Amino acid sequence: MGTLVGLLLLWFIALSAFALSVLYIAVFIIARFPRDALASENTYKTTTQTRAVSAPRKLPHISEDPEDERQRDEKVAVSVVVPAYNETERLPIMLNEAVDVLDGWELAGEKVTYEILVVDDGSHDKTAEIALKFGAEKGVLEDRIRVCKLEKNRGKGGAVAHGMQRSRGDYIIFADADGASQFSDIRTLHATLTSLTDSPSSPAIAIGSRAHMVKSEAVVKRSFIRNFLMYSLHTLLYVFGIRTIRDTQCGFKMFTRSAVSQIFPYMHNEGWIFDVEVLILAERKGIKVVEVPISWHEVPGSKMELARDSVNMAIDLVVIRCAYILGIYDDGRKRNREKELRQKKDS
Repeated sequence: MGTLVGLLLLWFIALSAFALSVLYIAVFIIARFPRDALASENTYKTTTQTRAVSAPRKLPHISEDPEDERQRDEKVAVSVVVPAYNETERLPIMLNEAVDVLDGWELAGEKVTYEILVVDDGSHDKTAEIALKFGAEKGVLEDRIRVCKLEKNRGKGGAVAHGMQRSRGDYIIFADADGASQFSDIRTLHATLTSLTDSPSSPAIAIGSRAHMVKSEAVVKRSFIRNFLMYSLHTLLYVFGIRTIRDTQCGFKMFTRSAVSQIFPYMHNEGWIFDVEVLILAERKGIKVVEVPISWHEVPGSKMELARDSVNMAIDLVVIRCAYILGIYDDGRKRNREKELRQKKDS
């Protein structure tokens, strides 16, 4: 009897090991790994004082030495990252609202210094040119609007991650180019972050939320299939452990500089579901995340193909969770431990 139990136990262990190996290989094959940035993608253009378009200039990177990286000819309080793909129609409207809000924003009696970094995600139209033209016509100060053009399309998540890591601000927000979120709510997100932490060197995240609008006309009037897919995604998120955040997909999220440095260099997914990976990384690293109600309205012209992209989002969500559990994705803690061990060994 004892021999039979032992054989069954060995068989169970072997079967479990085989199943885990198959799962690991399957997730590894499906998992996404971002490409390196091309040389031209680490540069930007802006409009000069004469309203001419500048030559390409080097973008900073959040991993560089803080004093060099932030190019402290001007201390930047707030950076706005705008991912844009074929947005010649909607982008100028969004930028106009953003500049008006930012130009009129004061903190402690002083005007807020800011930059807007438009990341053109390999557009086939003149999105980059339109952004630069807007800056010239609006009379925006040089370097206030920076335009970085990706040679190859990465996806919304890839464009956001690229821009977040190349921003100079103490507080960094990404905002959708469609202008669906009321931009003046940036002040509410900023106030929330400053209530959570005294300094941008401490990690914290404030995310815009439309959860309070679930019964509103803006949501109720959407198509049945759109609302069905929305609720399906919420259910899947709950199953996979995202239970404290009611609206993960709103394109209006603000981070302290420390939070950006702890999250975006370790991002993997560059598609529509990247917001969830942001929240997973924040959870794994113990970063405070607060949901903040904002005003929002539906804007025509979405680049999302509902059926196809919804299926891809569901698959990506499963892959992201499994990849972190299985150790296929590194959230940076392993690298930091290895660095600490090397430093101890050298000392």
